[in-house]
Amino acid sequence: MTGALGSAVLVLTSLGAVTAQASPAAADPCGFYETSSDAYYNHCTSDGSRVVIHVRVALAPDYERCVGPGRTWLGPAEKIQGAHYVNRTC
Repeated sequence: MTGALGSAVLVLTSLGAVTAQASPAAADPCGFYETSSDAYYNHCTSDGSRVVIHVRVALAPDYERCVGPGRTWLGPAEKIQGAHYVNRTC
């Protein structure tokens, strides 16, 4: 019984460690992401590059946009359907 209890504690401890490590990364993931109200593109880079992204918009024409390092607000989450890197710098 002690072995089973120890194994359960080890599993729970491992899961807790993974959760603690995953939380900061989940705050601003790289690429397109949404919050409950807004849409963003987070360009994760250490070289300062600027890249072109294709933004998909609901009930309006899609467009391309040049974004720099870090988080860029794209608009309200209900309007922006997604965004992706188009393999070009700007």
